[in-house]
Amino acid sequence: MSDALVAARPAPPPVRAARGRTRPARTGTALTMVTVYLVLLFGIPSNLVVSGLGSLGRPSLLWGLLLLLWWVVARLQARAVDVMPTSQPVRWACTALFVIALVSFAAALFRGQPADQVTTAMTSLLRLLSWGGVVLVTLDGLRTLCDVERLVSRIVVAGAAVSVLGLAQFVTGSTLLDFFTLIPGFDSEDAGVLARGGFTRPTGTATHPLEYSAAICAVLPLAITQGVIRAESGRGRLPWTWIPAGLIVFSALLSVSRSGMIGLAVALAASLPALPRASRAVLALGGLAAAVVAVIAVPGLFGTVVGLFATVDSDSSTLSRTNALARVPDFIASSPAIGLGFGTFLPRYYIFDNQWVLILLELGVLGALAFAAMVLTAMWGAVSTVRRSPYTDVAALGRGVAASIATTAILFAFFDGLSFPISAGMFFLLIGLSGAIRTVGNADAALVPAKATA
Repeated sequence: MSDALVAARPAPPPVRAARGRTRPARTGTALTMVTVYLVLLFGIPSNLVVSGLGSLGRPSLLWGLLLLLWWVVARLQARAVDVMPTSQPVRWACTALFVIALVSFAAALFRGQPADQVTTAMTSLLRLLSWGGVVLVTLDGLRTLCDVERLVSRIVVAGAAVSVLGLAQFVTGSTLLDFFTLIPGFDSEDAGVLARGGFTRPTGTATHPLEYSAAICAVLPLAITQGVIRAESGRGRLPWTWIPAGLIVFSALLSVSRSGMIGLAVALAASLPALPRASRAVLALGGLAAAVVAVIAVPGLFGTVVGLFATVDSDSSTLSRTNALARVPDFIASSPAIGLGFGTFLPRYYIFDNQWVLILLELGVLGALAFAAMVLTAMWGAVSTVRRSPYTDVAALGRGVAASIATTAILFAFFDGLSFPISAGMFFLLIGLSGAIRTVGNADAALVPAKATA
């Protein structure tokens, strides 16, 4: 190609449609594809799988693989760039994690593995590919503020809907999802309601109360951010803008879970820096009101929750978690750099209830560093919109996404979150969303000087 033709080629335009409320047609397809994933993730019970496929038959996992294929085809067919190129450090962190997982898998096969561990490891790699498809389509496909806002709004709606389902389960003592087992072509794995202290522990569409608590607590910062943006922009009226956040807080309080309480506290604390002072007061008063209502409406709840923390030193699950840390060096000694192989450390060896420890065991020190880098680069990419974009709504969204990622990352220290479909899918959806909001922030930064000199 001659220099003249290179010079004549127009530079890729920035995402100025990001400020507009009219969504460009080309980016809408990615939004629709990710929305379908969100519906499958939250709307279909995690224990429902396509017959004959086992754990690989979860609709959200299959759709994630389709997203990856769709992203690859779109990249191969791309003829022009619609937006100004944006560096995405989180993409490199995700790539490093996947490469380490492949190397660890190959090394595990060379060492020799029982047949059931090989099958589990291959399934885990497919899950990783599925999550990668979610990250890439969200990161590269959502290119405008309109798309990002719509996806955030839909995530908040999904979180609020699951919270309402959880509240109904708490009251009725039933999963209320038995009708899904009547769908032909699907199998339902064992599931049912759990109880603690005489109270039903809601699960929503999740497989376990821990997964349920982690998912709705991850959505909470986005619900709070959306409430603030709509209240300040006049697109919503108080108190209606805070209903989703209120439902999530109330449902988390009724989860009868230490991890749920910790996740709720982390989500609220992480959301505070992004809020105006007046909104901080609303958040504090709203959270206090929800706690008071929960205590009054559910006699005995306060004593049960206090008891969970008062007996933490003698609780069997807590002791199991702390005692397990002493065994980590023994398990990882054979392969400290790249681990035992992603998905090969089965519960029959030990149950750590700590995703960070599992990453260390299965992917080694390099995998743990890559996973931490993915979390940190995603948070940094989202928060960087504060200094790049002069628009308060973009900055607020960036902080909200970062707060959601931080909440999930901290909760991963209390349970093996990547083993549960909703918590894992939500985590990687947030990773991709951090890149999308970074793209919008960079576009704003590129446009502001041009507008100032116009």
